[in-house]
Amino acid sequence: MPPNSMEPTMAPEPVTVTQNVKSADQMAVPQETNYYLYILQSTLNLLAHVLIGVVVGICLLFSLRGGLPLGATFTHIILCVIGYQLLMGQAILTLARGNGWAAKLRLVDKRRAHWILQIMGSALALAGSLVKVLDKEVHWNTNHGRFALVAIVFTVASLVNGLTSLYAYEFRRIFNGNISKLTHVCFGIVTFTTASITLCHGFDKNFFRIWASDEFANVLIAFTAVYTIIIIINPFITFCSKASNAIRR
Repeated sequence: MPPNSMEPTMAPEPVTVTQNVKSADQMAVPQETNYYLYILQSTLNLLAHVLIGVVVGICLLFSLRGGLPLGATFTHIILCVIGYQLLMGQAILTLARGNGWAAKLRLVDKRRAHWILQIMGSALALAGSLVKVLDKEVHWNTNHGRFALVAIVFTVASLVNGLTSLYAYEFRRIFNGNISKLTHVCFGIVTFTTASITLCHGFDKNFFRIWASDEFANVLIAFTAVYTIIIIINPFITFCSKASNAIRR
């Protein structure tokens, strides 16, 4: 058989190649746009993780500097900081896009991790608050105490509301599930924000400033403010979106 008789079977198919290139070009723009947004969210979440680690680590170092056993004040600090700042902060970040350790989890697993961390954090925070309440005779007489009281109230409300949100489908005949989810997001934002403000007032106390210095105490207050803003961005957007949809309906 002549050599040129094989050429038709060996030639590429230009139509198929052109179609593949065209489809790839069409997909490039939205993927690239989402990619940059994902990188921004991942960077902010990473920054929040680092700042939480620094703040919680310093609080633990401060509380454990005298060794064991711990007094009521230092027990209060450890339980509340781990409960509110570490576990509750991670619970909120679990549902955020681009969160490192939870990024590959399915949505149902993210929700499970969220409520497990939320329950653990709430239990530690409430236990730490109770330790200090039992230790003092006068309560809620400082800004630290007043914001702590608000955090305690909304922590309990968020726990109860979280159960109704978790079983919103089962309870749909009793109450509006969308309203329950909306209030749960709102309660969570208020809880974490007031807990962070309470911590900042704790950093502002004289006995901590004497140990850490004024400059370092101010840095920790700034760190707390930054990661609090990063953490509540996603639930705040979710709240606004759900509220807007509820109003339209």
